[in-house]
Amino acid sequence: MTNESPPNDRLKNIWQNQPTEGIHLSIDEIRRRAGKLQTKVYWRNAREYAAALIVLGFFGLGFWHATDALVRFAEGLIIAGTLYVMWQLHGRGAAKSVPTEMGVASGLEYYRRELERQRDLLRSVWSWYLGPMVPGLVVLMVARARIAPGHLGRVALSSAVIALVFVSVWWLNHWAARKLQSRIDELNALEAQR
Repeated sequence: MTNESPPNDRLKNIWQNQPTEGIHLSIDEIRRRAGKLQTKVYWRNAREYAAALIVLGFFGLGFWHATDALVRFAEGLIIAGTLYVMWQLHGRGAAKSVPTEMGVASGLEYYRRELERQRDLLRSVWSWYLGPMVPGLVVLMVARARIAPGHLGRVALSSAVIALVFVSVWWLNHWAARKLQSRIDELNALEAQR
């Protein structure tokens, strides 16, 4: 019996223990990645603004035509929540322009800051995006239950669907935040190699 490793294990050990070269990003690659992030954020925000305009139109008409004071109050809360979401998205989530003049170090720092800013925005989606909509939706469900007590099943089903949508939005945003965190970790590893 021999003490030598089988040939496949030796090859595996040689491969795993070979010296590695550090991963390097050129300024062009940093600009490309930062530009791609900027474009992605821009289009995400455009979709959110379009959806908000639809919500504002729908609940604005409802507010205008509502005869029940509680329904009108609920729709007003939803309109206010939507405006707050748009304001937060504009202030906290807007795409920042890629600087025209930057070196590798300043480019990496800019890109990392943008990734961190978007990650933090997505992680806090409950406080600025979902949470502001809850009061209006709860009051609207209560108002509908009060107006049509024979249709409590529909109100319950509507509430369950809304809750499922909210959980899905929260989960998708946290999943996207984890993806951004992996990019941040990659940049941190790059800087540690420098």
